[in-house]
Amino acid sequence: MNFDLTEERQMLQDGLRRYLRENVTPEALNAATDSETGHSEAVWEGLTEMGVIGALFSEDDGGFGGAGFDLSVVFEEMGRAGVFEPLLETGVLAGGLIAALGSDAQKEMIEEIIAGKVLSFAHGEPRARYDLNHVETKAEQTAEGWTLSGTKTVVGHAAIADAFVVSARTAGDAADEDGISLFLVPADAEGLSIRDYPMNGGGRAGEVTLDGVTVPADALIGEAGKAFPEIEKAAARATAAISAEALGLMETIRELTVGYLQQRKQFGKPIGKFQALQHRMADVLIEIEQARSAVINLAGHLDSPRAERERHVSATKNLIGRAGRLVAEESIQMHGGIGMTQEYALGHLAKRLTMVDHRFGDTDFHLERFIRLSAA
Repeated sequence: MNFDLTEERQMLQDGLRRYLRENVTPEALNAATDSETGHSEAVWEGLTEMGVIGALFSEDDGGFGGAGFDLSVVFEEMGRAGVFEPLLETGVLAGGLIAALGSDAQKEMIEEIIAGKVLSFAHGEPRARYDLNHVETKAEQTAEGWTLSGTKTVVGHAAIADAFVVSARTAGDAADEDGISLFLVPADAEGLSIRDYPMNGGGRAGEVTLDGVTVPADALIGEAGKAFPEIEKAAARATAAISAEALGLMETIRELTVGYLQQRKQFGKPIGKFQALQHRMADVLIEIEQARSAVINLAGHLDSPRAERERHVSATKNLIGRAGRLVAEESIQMHGGIGMTQEYALGHLAKRLTMVDHRFGDTDFHLERFIRLSAA
């Protein structure tokens, strides 16, 4: 099987890598981390001008990609640079759900998304852990449309979002898959409040509270109560994206570590000459190659039948979590104290890589889930 990139994806990768290499530095990442918006507005503008967001949507939806390998190319380069722009929340989750379920009028927003409009997916809840089907937020139909009440947690880039795709229950119990609906809610809707906070490894998130938020009837995305399959599919695509980002992070961490081992000297020679460190570095390289294989495998199965797709999702996320932990820990230990400093690039990259395991399910969650799916 040929895993080489197509000519179009190779051009996208080359252009994006060059742009990020020229515009992203450790100093710029620190400045973005400390900013009120939690990201670099200049980098976001550059990504939109390059049309990178369009690579996350199919041609039918106004983009020029949308396949699993398009996601992996974009997010591996984002991870390689260590940036934390609202690309996942806007293009994969919220935008992806609008593309999959939205009405013609709602899909007109995709053009604005590709042009840089920020959306976020408000789905996680305080008692949900990683279970996508656990939704307690309520949506009640009224003469004016719908009234939403509930709390959403860890909503990425909530404070800068222009609108939210909000999941709410229109029928059933809290853990039922049936009965979950999606709504397009403006960020300035009356009754919607955001508690903003920074995230470890860069970026910001927020707790979104909906206190009797009223939206019109046409704010419903898709059919009432039938949104769960598309939510699960969007989460699968997001898992592929964040796994590719983790792979990019690992690659940059590897380059930094190899360079340090070649430059740092003890007893008159580079510490990379010591066999014990060579063995540890070999383990890191093996883990990265396994992670690469897993990302390729998942990217190629995003359009497979649900049971097959979800097995690959859990297998990949479990492997990425274990490999990421080993790469982060080994690289910091081989660097010594300098690896923990804010001024050196490794500290930020290792934090961000560690946090990948806590999005969309950690290693333990996906190990248990893979076992259940395989036994079904």
